[in-house]
Amino acid sequence: MGKGGESHEENMAAWLVGINTLRIQPFKLPPLGPHDVKVRMKAVGICGSDVHFLKTLRLADFIVKEPMVIGHECAGIIEEVGSEVKNLVPGDRVALEPGISCWRCNPCKEGRYNLCDEMKFFATPPVHGSLARQVVHPADLCFKLPDNLSLEEGAMCEPLSVAVHACRRADIGPETNVLIMGAGPIGLVTILAARAFGAPRIVIVDVDDHRLSVAKDLGADGVVKVSTNMQDIPEEIERISKAMGAAVHVSFDCAGFNKTMSTALTATRAGGRVCLVGLGHNEMTVPLTPAAAREVDIIGIFRYKNTWPLCIELLRSGKINVKPLITHRFGFSQEEVEEAFETSARGGNAIKVMFNL
Repeated sequence: MGKGGESHEENMAAWLVGINTLRIQPFKLPPLGPHDVKVRMKAVGICGSDVHFLKTLRLADFIVKEPMVIGHECAGIIEEVGSEVKNLVPGDRVALEPGISCWRCNPCKEGRYNLCDEMKFFATPPVHGSLARQVVHPADLCFKLPDNLSLEEGAMCEPLSVAVHACRRADIGPETNVLIMGAGPIGLVTILAARAFGAPRIVIVDVDDHRLSVAKDLGADGVVKVSTNMQDIPEEIERISKAMGAAVHVSFDCAGFNKTMSTALTATRAGGRVCLVGLGHNEMTVPLTPAAAREVDIIGIFRYKNTWPLCIELLRSGKINVKPLITHRFGFSQEEVEEAFETSARGGNAIKVMFNL
């Protein structure tokens, strides 16, 4: 029960309760620890992983065994702060980094906390997510938004973080021409991040005309429409080279399929790098030996680390504009939650589907 003037309304959340079944139900919050804050959620985006969990109740080794609150791309307003919290006050608008690491394991101690053995990440089973009226979260993972950024832009820091971490890992700068495989939401934010990191030429590849036109509008120098057929790779690489008009120094595979990875490995120049961002296929058959013989490095990434301050600064300064990526908006009712997930899953002209709570 609430103390003093606290509201007595029940905290509601969107629960994944079965395959293709979401229900808005009560969500009891954990107690507010001394270093925690209570955040009223205002903007929550739908990620491909959310849709995947909804359709199959699993993603790689993560399996949903009992009902789970979904959602992890989010921003909101501080309602209450723990006794030891010094840097935030009620009313502050914040973007939330969704992963809580242990800070005791070796990856954490080495600063690579995204690889934490004990990571508790919103909506990765069995941890509940953030598509809820309120959540409790560590204060050090809540980043204050400047006045010129909306809460929706705050929520977009999460997908943008994936691209920023990829660009850091792949060492993108003013001398790296970039090829991007896949023009889904992550491929599109990778255009924005690579440009902000100084990439002079960016070419993007996809099977879908609409997504390629969006990519062009976001500043891609060239777009190449491809098939799903492996036999077409040599001819498509010729078109990629023509569109780039120069060597491909770094390729980002934002899909993660046999074909996209095979194309990236072959299209990248000798001594270049391929960064695997999308995790489409668990196992792939790719021409690894020829790529290794040309000293093409393969870089893996998992989520992100220490990206929120940079993302917020890139948005604040106008170096990156994520607003065109938000194509659909929904409220927080049973009907709208179902419709929003259907819209996101259908794809079509939907890029980022956003809840306004």
